[in-house]
Amino acid sequence: MADVRRRLRVNGIVQGVGFRFFAAEAARRLGVLGWVRNLPGGNVEAEAEANERATLERFERELRTGNRFAEVESIDKREIPATGIPTPFDIY
Repeated sequence: MADVRRRLRVNGIVQGVGFRFFAAEAARRLGVLGWVRNLPGGNVEAEAEANERATLERFERELRTGNRFAEVESIDKREIPATGIPTPFDIY
């Protein structure tokens, strides 16, 4: 059961560069649950949930690095209640 969940807003050049697919692959590799989607205005939003805070922090570090085409300027984050529902990471 997951015990930590965050809503993340990734700011920068993150649309049209494969960033959502990069995020989903990182989540799958790390065992992170949740989703990622584009926002109006060019940013990306994600909700990420993990069993351990350290796993979620590793996922966030990967998002900060981004893929080779993205330019991540900042990530705004907010803790939200974990769902504990074991669903795969989705791209919307």
